[in-house]
Amino acid sequence: MTQRESATGAAGAGARALGREPLSLALMDARNYTLQMLGRFEQAPGPGLQVPPSADALPPLWLAGHAAWLAESWIARNPQRSLGPRCPPEPVRIGSVEPQADGWFDPTVVPPAQRWSPEQPVGEHVKAYLLDTLETTLELLDKTPDTDDALYFFRMALFNEDRVGERLAVLAQAAGVPVGLALPDGAQARPPLLLPATRWELGWDGPGFALGVEQGREAVAVPEFEIDAQPVAWAQYVEFIDDGGYDRPELWHPQGWAWLEQQAQAEGRRGPRYVEQIGVASGAVLQSLFGRPTRMAASQNVMHVSWWEADAYARWAGRRLPTEAEWEIAAGVGSRRGFRWGEVREWTAGTLRPWEGWHADAWARQAELDPAPAFGVARVQRGASFATRPRMKLVKARGWGMPESDGEFVGFRTCTV
Repeated sequence: MTQRESATGAAGAGARALGREPLSLALMDARNYTLQMLGRFEQAPGPGLQVPPSADALPPLWLAGHAAWLAESWIARNPQRSLGPRCPPEPVRIGSVEPQADGWFDPTVVPPAQRWSPEQPVGEHVKAYLLDTLETTLELLDKTPDTDDALYFFRMALFNEDRVGERLAVLAQAAGVPVGLALPDGAQARPPLLLPATRWELGWDGPGFALGVEQGREAVAVPEFEIDAQPVAWAQYVEFIDDGGYDRPELWHPQGWAWLEQQAQAEGRRGPRYVEQIGVASGAVLQSLFGRPTRMAASQNVMHVSWWEADAYARWAGRRLPTEAEWEIAAGVGSRRGFRWGEVREWTAGTLRPWEGWHADAWARQAELDPAPAFGVARVQRGASFATRPRMKLVKARGWGMPESDGEFVGFRTCTV
């Protein structure tokens, strides 16, 4: 393990199975990152931490405080924490270090609209709660056996806080707050990869922590396929726009076209979210990045596209979005052949559904990560973005979003039909 990995937690799958000592360092790193992100909001001109309310986002203070509350709820306040995934969904809990924590951060008590209320805690209260709960978590971790069950909720707390770190970056993008994250440079295009037919097993195959939606098993037969070596770049996407891609209903799923018409009426949209200008002749794209208009290189990945846009582009190109299995095979065996991922999250073809053996996580409802209501409606995302913490970038990770979602740093790649 490198010096940086020892301080922040191993990259990839190793982070989900961190032992007690590296897990302690990773938890400190994650909490420091949360505090650093809050500091960026505070230092930004304008509303600072009091960002304008939004129907598809949550306030930065609530997001940060909820990460601490979830960890405290399942670790310090949970005498049955050592049972790990076998812990009852509603264990008996002791009191919080902050008497008002449940009233502030329990999502079953505080509905989304109320989280924007001026009666919510101020920054100093949230920061104090973040520091106090971390100290207790680390003290308990120091006395915890180095077993998967005993470490389960500590690993869950790390995963959730890293997820919150990325959500804070997404919120900063929406609010125009600079947070010190830079886009990766574009890369020279590589030819698509042709991969042979195989039988592939989807599902979590390692030790340690995994989301319920990643668990279970599904064996699938995958015919030979060709897949892009990198996500679709701006140069390619501008060609789609220039060819009337946003004006041709035959390219769009009917629900996608209805969504696009709504967006066009509301904001005159004819391109991905946050795009301010597209020069179809020059191929130049100006997209707002953390509040600053930024010229996107032709070779950089297109991002902030909805699933509807990705699907329409693929139809226009005479191609299709990859299945989950195809994406995972290519990411796993194609890395030595130039398969590039980890700069934008990527839409895949299928709707979200459970694999055989799926079960609801006991804590997922409180984390607002229960996938069950989204089964059959949401679309699957694979990979990671430049805003994902490095230790959370792993091939088996599985996320999702509604097909109209475009706020995250999400793009796509295509396959042959």
